[in-house]
Amino acid sequence: MNAFKNFHREIVPLASQDSFLVFDRVKDEFDYPVHYHPEFEINFILNGKGIKRVVGDNIEEIEDIELVLVGPNLYHGWEQHKCKNKDIHEITIQFHHDLFHEFLLSRRIMTPIKEMFNRSVHGILFSKQVAEMLTPRLIKISKLDGMDYFLEIISILYDLANSRNQRLLSTFTVENDTFEEYDKMKLVYDYIQKNFAEKLSLEEVAGVANMTIISFNRFIKKRTGKTFVSYINDIRIGYAARWLVEKDLSISEVAFKSGFNNIANFNRSFKAFKKCTPSQYRNDFSGLKRIL
Repeated sequence: MNAFKNFHREIVPLASQDSFLVFDRVKDEFDYPVHYHPEFEINFILNGKGIKRVVGDNIEEIEDIELVLVGPNLYHGWEQHKCKNKDIHEITIQFHHDLFHEFLLSRRIMTPIKEMFNRSVHGILFSKQVAEMLTPRLIKISKLDGMDYFLEIISILYDLANSRNQRLLSTFTVENDTFEEYDKMKLVYDYIQKNFAEKLSLEEVAGVANMTIISFNRFIKKRTGKTFVSYINDIRIGYAARWLVEKDLSISEVAFKSGFNNIANFNRSFKAFKKCTPSQYRNDFSGLKRIL
């Protein structure tokens, strides 16, 4: 994790019971600081000529349309850079790194997808022709629901895997050992996921890991790059962001549901993590879907 010490580990608002998340939005600004997460991410950008893309050690200025697959824990980000367009259309699809079990991926029909996932540790840029061909289907995804939604994404993954002229972006890869795979960190992670809406003390969570407070402080900083309070708030903000888009709840209801005991603290923390207010975030997003 040392390679990530200067980068933000994003807590993706994707519950363990979910299959995919789709974000569909049109923006006049496009800045996503370099970050990483253990989930796979497909990112489609239309009208983005001049945006700077960072994937691993690859930095490029993108064309008007592009389609990229980023593998687990590979750091990535985008900057407005030279882009002057005011109607940048972005569609992001995220899914768990273990959504497709090895037993499924070992089946012959899944070989192309399995091989694509293996290559995605470098980040994959698909050809302009493939991006243009898939544009109508990608735009339609956020309007689908249920099994139609699920099957269409798998179909798109299959078509991407079999497409020609794929280009690997980063020359290096990241060790595939997310912090969930460390026994103690998994205990901590699972406990916080179940109890983040409650008041959590440092002593309580350190006890879950069977560690002293001093040792636990060092442990959590090393594994996440964050302090204990910052890490918990990151998880809370991740859920709050999800509920702002998914649920018809007031901002105060979202704040208390996600574990913040006052609105001022919630607004301050949300803006620190997301670089916008909860109201702005809700207005910026549309088309979020999830599968339970």
